[in-house]
Formats: sequence, C-alpha cells, structure tokens
Amino acid sequence: MNSHFSMNNANPQFNDQRRLKPSQGLQAVRTIVSEDLFRGSHEIAINHSGAIYRLKITRQGKLILNK
Repeated sequence: MNSHFSMNNANPQFNDQRRLKPSQGLQAVRTIVSEDLFRGSHEIAINHSGAIYRLKITRQGKLILNK
C-alpha cells in the first residue's frame, strides 16, 4: 500500500527519491511516504498553531486525523 501524507513545509531530511515528481500528477505539493512519518508506530501527534491533532493508522490501513 502506498499511503502518502502531504505537507507544505516538511523536514528537508526526507529522501527526495520517494517524493512524487510533478509529471506524476502533483505539482508544488510536497509528498511524504507515511512510513517515514510514522516510523513504525500507528499514531503520531501533530502540533498545528498550538492545537494538537492525532494522526492514526487504522487496522484497515487508512489514515484518520482527530483533534
């Protein structure tokens, strides 16, 4: 399964080879492979403007974002 999570200002240390090229349908949107984001866990916390959101991988392999 190729899950992707998009962010505009992501950490530049992520592997450029794993990003989609504009010719693959996305233009000017940075794409990060979910495995790089989760690093083996099933849940991460995202701090957005002081609010904490939880991004989870479900048993079915889908992503759910909760505040």
